Amino acid sequence: MSTQPKPLARFVVMYDLPADVEAFERHYWDVHIPLAKQLPGLRRYTVSKDARPVIGEPYYLVGMLDWDDMAALGAAFDSEIGQQCAADVSILAGYSTIRSMVVQLDEA
Repeated sequence: MSTQPKPLARFVVMYDLPADVEAFERHYWDVHIPLAKQLPGLRRYTVSKDARPVIGEPYYLVGMLDWDDMAALGAAFDSEIGQQCAADVSILAGYSTIRSMVVQLDEA
């Protein structure tokens, strides 16, 4: 029995070393993650520390948020919780340079 690959939409957020690590950590874990975990349709939220890019310095932290597809990801960020998360990111941006990207993957 053959099954079709299931699409996956991933939002990747990369944070450089924060100017104030303690304040960043406190806000990220106590405020941002609990808020982001409420995003509609979120399948998985993973965090990696000291992620190493192919070229350049490692990122302090990388967050990866997964949805079933791009439509679900878009709906999540268009939601009220999505707007609250976006506003909260501006607080985190006061501590660290932030980069993000969206990718669509196929699960085998």
